[in-house]
Amino acid sequence: MIIDTHAHLDVEEFAEDLPEVISRAREAGVEKIFIPAIDLKSMDTVMAVCRQYPDTCYPMIGLQPEEVRKDWREVLDAMYQRIMLSLKQKEEGTALPGETIIAIGEVGLDFYWSREYEQEQLAAFEEAVKWSVETRLPLMIHCRKAQNEMIHIMRHYEKELPGGVFHCFTGNQREAEAFLRFDRFVLGVGGVSTFKSSHLREDLPAAVPLDRIVLETDSPYMAPVPYRGKRNESAFIVEVMRTLAASYGLDEAEFAQRTNENVRRVFGIG
Repeated sequence: MIIDTHAHLDVEEFAEDLPEVISRAREAGVEKIFIPAIDLKSMDTVMAVCRQYPDTCYPMIGLQPEEVRKDWREVLDAMYQRIMLSLKQKEEGTALPGETIIAIGEVGLDFYWSREYEQEQLAAFEEAVKWSVETRLPLMIHCRKAQNEMIHIMRHYEKELPGGVFHCFTGNQREAEAFLRFDRFVLGVGGVSTFKSSHLREDLPAAVPLDRIVLETDSPYMAPVPYRGKRNESAFIVEVMRTLAASYGLDEAEFAQRTNENVRRVFGIG
């Protein structure tokens, strides 16, 4: 069994055939799928999917950096209320199936296209880090062209953070080592690892212990070979698992089991 730790199954691309997508994932051996909210609207769409498939789909809530605008504070206030309500319902035993939030995310920093909302992004990310410390929920972190800024913020909370995932890792050995200085965090690796041009097949075994990796698809984006250019879906995570198992010189079943253990350690489920 495999766990897809990051898939946007609530988006429009899956509106017409989500039951078939879930069915194909299960047939491929995907046991669990973690789904991140990225803005106010997606809080509801993510929850709807997870309520529909409570034995497979698990919700995360955060403000994705590319969605940060001038109203970031109001958005975070609404998200915080939803997260705290979920934790209260879990504690009281009144949570409905599929409604227990498992992580703060997708959050982070992204200066790839623009720095227009740089200060807002920095403030919103630090707030999410504080939530993680307060709630003991792991972080699901998106970082693009902002590694130094991200690490600078996280260092202030390094000893207090419960852990999390550096989502969609595509960096080199040096970048991996910088991320893994946060010892309760792991790297989320997806379809890029299967691309012909990718150096991950060499860099990951050289710099990243197996207990610091989890698998993801980032569906519907970043489909692995041989599906590159098509809509990605959770069933395709098998290609990522096979590629990385071969890179680490491990049997596929053992690789899946080991990465699932990492998910259990970080998220408390798996």
